[in-house]
Amino acid sequence: MTTNKMPSNSSFDLDESLLFWCTKCNTPLLDEQCGICKEKGTRVNLSPPGDLRFASPYEKNIIDELISKEFPGVSLSEKLILLNKVPGEDKTDEMIVDGLHFGILRFDMSLLSFKLDMMVEGAAALIDSKIDRKLINISSGGRHLSGKNIDGTDIIECSDDIKSGDTVFVTSRNLSGFGIAYRDSAQLKTPGRSLKIKKIGSENFAFLPGKPSMNDVIRANAPHMKQLVKDAVNTIKGIANQKEFADSPVYVSFSGGKDSLTTLDLTRNAIKKPIKVFFANTGIEFPETVEFARGFCKKNNIELIEVKVNEAFWENLPSFGPPAKDFRWCCKVCKLAPINSVIEECTRSGRKCLTIDGKRKYESFTRSRIAPKEENPFIPGQVSLFPIRNWRAIEIWLYIYYRKLEYNPLYDMGFERVGCWLCPAELGAEYLRFGELHPELFTRWNEYLLKWAKDNGLDETFIRHGFWRWKTLPPKMLRLSEELKVNTKFEPVKEEFGITVTGGVSPCKTGGYTMEGKITGLLPHEVQDIANILGENVFSEDLGVLLIQRKGASVKIFSSGHISVNAPGDDEARSVFEETAKQLIRVKKCSKCGVCLRVCPLNAIVLEPHLMIKKECTRCGKCTVSCVVVKYFDKILPDFRSQKKAKITIL
Repeated sequence: MTTNKMPSNSSFDLDESLLFWCTKCNTPLLDEQCGICKEKGTRVNLSPPGDLRFASPYEKNIIDELISKEFPGVSLSEKLILLNKVPGEDKTDEMIVDGLHFGILRFDMSLLSFKLDMMVEGAAALIDSKIDRKLINISSGGRHLSGKNIDGTDIIECSDDIKSGDTVFVTSRNLSGFGIAYRDSAQLKTPGRSLKIKKIGSENFAFLPGKPSMNDVIRANAPHMKQLVKDAVNTIKGIANQKEFADSPVYVSFSGGKDSLTTLDLTRNAIKKPIKVFFANTGIEFPETVEFARGFCKKNNIELIEVKVNEAFWENLPSFGPPAKDFRWCCKVCKLAPINSVIEECTRSGRKCLTIDGKRKYESFTRSRIAPKEENPFIPGQVSLFPIRNWRAIEIWLYIYYRKLEYNPLYDMGFERVGCWLCPAELGAEYLRFGELHPELFTRWNEYLLKWAKDNGLDETFIRHGFWRWKTLPPKMLRLSEELKVNTKFEPVKEEFGITVTGGVSPCKTGGYTMEGKITGLLPHEVQDIANILGENVFSEDLGVLLIQRKGASVKIFSSGHISVNAPGDDEARSVFEETAKQLIRVKKCSKCGVCLRVCPLNAIVLEPHLMIKKECTRCGKCTVSCVVVKYFDKILPDFRSQKKAKITIL
């Protein structure tokens, strides 16, 4: 057990997420007044964004194992534990117990195991409960002690079970907190550095009596939940009953997860006419999720439209390589385009189509500004409604428990999300947990990743610690790579030239429109040689990405071969992508005929030993128009235009 400061997060621009605690009923409150005793609760400050949830049985078991290992005899198994997701290297949660900030549960990506970091309120509460293990009493001397090293001569007494490196509880007159022991118990009181105090204070913190049941929590929050549900139901009714949707079919987007489950149940209560549910079976869904989605709809007599893509992911994998958080080609190929085909069928006759979706603004930065209603820019007639966009995870679970809804069993097994089992957005902790539950599927994917890594000059450590989940590594993973001394630079294999489009243009979550694809058979230095004709450019060797800026648009070309274009508009994104493709194919197929040399007014072109565009280039386009390779672009890449015309959207 180690120590940690309260994390901070500025990624979300959300309304303040409130939590109170009824000290009489020992229950969390989402409004200030308790629905059972009517007393006002005590305010509990939360690290943003405050998307609280109840600890699952799997998580409670992990917490108990970590505590009992460090402090034998101590257990929180009978306590109600809330987890609040906070920024961290991987799975990181602030633990709230009896209204106290007990500690931080985190998954260490270096050690690939869970750790529990103490916080001063939790330490003080354990000391108040008369814990007699790992305990050190010191003379304070009136100093500010937090962060200080303590000499052994300042230690009055200590328990006999302390080993060097242990997290220990520290008391001093009216102070209590925790620290790290530098010595075993037998040597602690001898002169020299014996203890580092991490955090200590004079406030009194204690566990509350009583063991509230989930039914107690539901009753305590009944007024709040009643209003929340009423607002959501009225939102659905209000839109569905509008004249323009009177004859429209109503679909619910059902992923098999908790949010879409709640949305489906709310919709069934709000709308009396039959509804349809569509479920995108990507072929890489958790087996438990597929079984749950089918079973729930069958038991509740709900028409399920299961959109299957079978082996689409594996068929496209050789072209694109593993998906990444910043390159989710799999969503476009395996989910968005197939679902859009269902919606297009619905709107073909000119009717409106209403889709009820369970997206919540607390889920991510990109969803924090989600609107109540959206129209699909690529499928005229489709309108998406988000009735639970302001709900927190704890409210989702209170609704599920109150309604006694059957839910996906993966939530009790240690998963926060229940989508595709190899999704790069999956936490490292969840990915390893998946390997425990489904070793045969895990092995198939892991063996592919290991081969892919080897082909690109990377070793097994790159895969084991999850670096494959990004194309451009974020700061936290760069720090981890330095700590582990992991090579993260690609050495791409020279392949036959080709450009493959991921699936079309889609709205970018940070603005504008994106179009993505992959280049094969072209090495990074060859791309750099032609970059000046496309725009101002810079190459980051550390990140392995060439960034090109041109007239409000940008092009990113990664050493792995992935290409991403962002532009203000749909047509602009397509145009920039095609222009980039034409210049890249010039590099690869240049016949050195010399026509471009004769038309360039600035002598900015070099053909020997290979084609290169110098910085003097003004991008007048004369060389492009005259190039025989560009002229026969459609012959060289016959499938390019049909791919480029594809349209998809983010639901």
